[in-house]
Amino acid sequence: MTTETTRRLVLLRHSKAEWNDAADHERPLAERGRKDAPVAGRWLAGSGVTPDLALCSTAVRCRETWKLVVPELPERPRTAYDERIYEASPGELMAVLNEVSDEVENLVVVGHNPGMHALADALAGEADGDLPARLNRSGFPTSAIAVLTFAGTWKNVEVGTGRLAAFWAPHA
Repeated sequence: MTTETTRRLVLLRHSKAEWNDAADHERPLAERGRKDAPVAGRWLAGSGVTPDLALCSTAVRCRETWKLVVPELPERPRTAYDERIYEASPGELMAVLNEVSDEVENLVVVGHNPGMHALADALAGEADGDLPARLNRSGFPTSAIAVLTFAGTWKNVEVGTGRLAAFWAPHA
């Protein structure tokens, strides 16, 4: 592959979780989350992005979200669960991205706020239309998806190097 390969990064925030007595990492999806996750999967399937790899937080709500998204996709991507995504800062998330193999053209990261929102905002040096305003107005709600494109390798992904190509949320 050349360094001119266009790569797509899909940032998916987990669906709505229960607020209960469980430890934060163990919180399951709420009823609304179980309804919204397949809708997010259908949006992703219709977006034209076919993920090669999914990196998913080890938190229960992220794993449950991904398990409900996957059946809606035309092809099941390889999935890796990475504990570093849980409670990660944008810098920590970028470090994870920089480790991705260049064989991967389309990557999904299933994670949490505020990291997902801050990462999308930090990476988007350019954007289509009113997407930055929509992204920031919404606050990146549960089940939201941002799609960013990059030229080059995953090692070169850094602040301002992406283009925000799409933003979707089920209730926005």
